[in-house]
Amino acid sequence: MNSVRSKLIKNFLIVIVSTVIILDIFMIVFFKEYYYKNRQDFLTNQIESSINFYDKYFSSQTLIQNIYDNIDSFWNNINAQVEILDPNGKLLMDSIGIRDDKLLQTPDIGKAINGETARWVGKSDYYHGNIMIVSHPIIINGELNGIIRVISSLEDIDNTINAFIILFLIISSIVILIGLILSILMAKSIVDPIKSITKVAKKMASGDLKIKSPVYNNEEITQLSNTLNYMASEIEKREKLKNEFISSVSHELRTPLTAIKGWVITLNDDETDKETLKMGFDIIEKETDRLTLMVEELLDFSKLVSGIVHLNKRNVDIRSFVTHIENYMKPRAVNEDIVFNVDISNNVSKGFFDYNKMKQVLINILDNAFKFTDKERKVSLFVDQNESDIKFTIIDSGVGISEEELPKVKEKFYKGKNSNSQNGIGLSICDEIIKLHKGTFNIESELGKGTSVKITIPNIKEEK
Repeated sequence: MNSVRSKLIKNFLIVIVSTVIILDIFMIVFFKEYYYKNRQDFLTNQIESSINFYDKYFSSQTLIQNIYDNIDSFWNNINAQVEILDPNGKLLMDSIGIRDDKLLQTPDIGKAINGETARWVGKSDYYHGNIMIVSHPIIINGELNGIIRVISSLEDIDNTINAFIILFLIISSIVILIGLILSILMAKSIVDPIKSITKVAKKMASGDLKIKSPVYNNEEITQLSNTLNYMASEIEKREKLKNEFISSVSHELRTPLTAIKGWVITLNDDETDKETLKMGFDIIEKETDRLTLMVEELLDFSKLVSGIVHLNKRNVDIRSFVTHIENYMKPRAVNEDIVFNVDISNNVSKGFFDYNKMKQVLINILDNAFKFTDKERKVSLFVDQNESDIKFTIIDSGVGISEEELPKVKEKFYKGKNSNSQNGIGLSICDEIIKLHKGTFNIESELGKGTSVKITIPNIKEEK
């Protein structure tokens, strides 16, 4: 978790520092350009004022004559170094008497010769720090008479900008420090809940399912915590069902085994008569069949939930299929005095499904209906079909299922209060088989008013 915390803090800091650096660079460039542009505009205005004055009062003379006779007119109102160049860029005059050949090769001169006002910023041997040169063409009567250049030191502006840079660095350092503190707190708020949930998960893994993961303000962490708690409650519930199932199966197995053992002891007695022998063998056979049925049911269920079982689908005559089930259940209905009705819709014909598995489903559900039918002792099987589905509906007049138990009856190992099931997996097997057919299995019931089971499976015809 420390590595996660470190990575989070590192990533937060990268974002914060990157943002601060970008903002600092932007602000420094902005302020520098702002102050430089102001200085350029100021110098340009002074130059234009001088040129206008020259054009109005001295344009009748040549530029060289004016340099000798009226030189002050060029820089009286300009508080900077002034240079006058001829139309070819040759230096004619410098207000402070300095000739710097490097400054006569700057690109602003060429632009001024072409009639543009140009700016150049750089360094000079004479000035300390940066300087700005603004070159402006002197155009009289549409012709280029020369170039006036103003050279100004930028030391004052650079000092101001440096002061801003120091201020920005101080503010940036404070922001980064605050960001570091917030990053640590944010990383802690993320990592600590995860550490807590991890501890809870480890305890759950060791078997302590009673422990609960705390709920946090963070929505995603809360969702994870709630999911973990739900998982623990589901595992605990299924563990309880499994234990009840093992206890139930043990009890169910013990009963026939006890009966078999008792009769074996009885039959070993040399004085046992033939009638008792016959009765004993009959009971042993029935109890053995009962044990075999229980074991087969358990094996079927195990194969289904592990995904080992595959459907053997084929074309089935649905009428013949339902009639077979009717004939299978009729003797029992007669013996138990149950009215068993089978209603097959006229549009029922062929279907495509696993014959044996669907037979197992319907017989299992009919078996439950027979077990729980009440005073009216009436069970009905309705079969219908359309282009896309085959529908089986089983309705009984039995004791019904309570609203509390209804959502649980298809759960693995669940045995209801009124259940006579040996192990609580019969409906689970049915549910798994129907899922393999990609069908639906719905149970509707009300306590004291019977139960309705609706099974729908896709009517997928075999491709030829």
